[in-house]
Amino acid sequence: MVVFAGHSGSNSTPYERFERLIELPPSAKLVYRVLEEDAPMTQKQVRNEALLPARTTRDALTKLKDGNLIEERLYLPDARKRLYAPLEIERPDDAVE
Repeated sequence: MVVFAGHSGSNSTPYERFERLIELPPSAKLVYRVLEEDAPMTQKQVRNEALLPARTTRDALTKLKDGNLIEERLYLPDARKRLYAPLEIERPDDAVE
């Protein structure tokens, strides 16, 4: 198990991240959901789990990373690869009243 220490560059709230996520294409939402279930994962692991083409997976990961919705770390067994993990989101209906 790999544990990510902190959320590098994450200055947004979980609610703000949710707002950005809902504006992304379905493929990015699927990739985010896959990462929620079993992160951290490499791009290939995400692709296999989501049943998406490599290019679509790569594009979705880029959009999620640009939106500060996931974090990317070095994959120690193979420095050419990266591990991805989702940052926490909060749906408006999850808020405590």
